[in-house]
Amino acid sequence: MILVIGARSSGKRAYVEALGYGPETIADGVLDDRPVLYNLQDITMADPEGAPALLESLKDKEVVVCDEVGSGVIPLEKARRLGREATGRLCCQLAREATQVVRLVAGIPTVIKG
Repeated sequence: MILVIGARSSGKRAYVEALGYGPETIADGVLDDRPVLYNLQDITMADPEGAPALLESLKDKEVVVCDEVGSGVIPLEKARRLGREATGRLCCQLAREATQVVRLVAGIPTVIKG
């Protein structure tokens, strides 16, 4: 599995498409049988307590794409703070399991693992 992380609008989707994945193979914010999951943070923010249970399903994906949510101003709303924490913890676990981790900044990919 390849984990692709980066800020919102940093070129993550274009990077995944350059790897050869078309729009029909990319699930946007839903966990289904398509090989690419895009916007993992949307799933974890909706149910922070359920985030740890996603790990096994995500390990079977070819590519998982997630926004970096741990930077910037800490939200006042408890639910958003819990969602950010759950997303970060899940991404740490995914990074350990991934064969490759790529971080995008301004559309430039940097391989940080693999």
